[in-house]
Amino acid sequence: MFRKMRRNAQMMSDEEAKLALRRASHGTLALSGDDGYPYSLPISYVYSEEDGAVYFHSALSGHKIDAVKNSDKASFSVVAMDEVLPEEYTTVYKSVIVFGRISIVSDESEKHHALIEIAKRYAPSESRKSMEKAVSDFWPAVNVLKLSVEHISGKKAKELIGK
Repeated sequence: MFRKMRRNAQMMSDEEAKLALRRASHGTLALSGDDGYPYSLPISYVYSEEDGAVYFHSALSGHKIDAVKNSDKASFSVVAMDEVLPEEYTTVYKSVIVFGRISIVSDESEKHHALIEIAKRYAPSESRKSMEKAVSDFWPAVNVLKLSVEHISGKKAKELIGK
């Protein structure tokens, strides 16, 4: 169902792609937007290998929520490494694309778990009590989106092959 990588020598192993997905600080979520236009937005996230999902927080309404309600197919990409080599007219990079089905999390336990994981990722030095308070404070105004992973593909610059 998903295309094979044309330059498969540059393909990351599944483990390397998952590691890059865990390490990148943010990514770009691509959805089907209004009137068939793609809607792509930079967004923070947390990847849960055990859940087979990428989680995002969101407002209760807006373009993103409308797009998710319109179509459950989505992709998410991250650039985990990007070093420009101007003298060689290239970049040394690692990137990952995730394809899957996206939904609004309705289960309160899963929503809470995802928000705590997001908090741990972006505020690791905060106490659990502080995280719980933040989740409680934002709860009435926040949705959690879940991208259930169907396919992950990672690619790296040819300069990184074998590294």
